[in-house]
Amino acid sequence: MSLEQSDIAKLARLARIRISDESSEELRQRISDILGMIDTMQAVDTRSVEPMANPHDARQRLRADIVTETDQREHFQRIAPATENGLYLVPKVID
Repeated sequence: MSLEQSDIAKLARLARIRISDESSEELRQRISDILGMIDTMQAVDTRSVEPMANPHDARQRLRADIVTETDQREHFQRIAPATENGLYLVPKVID
């Protein structure tokens, strides 16, 4: 797919960016190259390729579900500025 200078000007206007005349031609060529690469990739037959979750075909290792920290709730309740019935009281921020 080939882009024209008018396409670059339209894209710049839609993106609300200013592109100088000097960089416009380079940008047109780079975007055309990217679109060409996408066309090449879309032409590849992938019907026999099975989708995968990640490219390494690895499984996520999970740690054992065991408690590793001690319960410090009472300590945190004591040092909190305001608590009531085991809950932390905070200033109202939404009316």
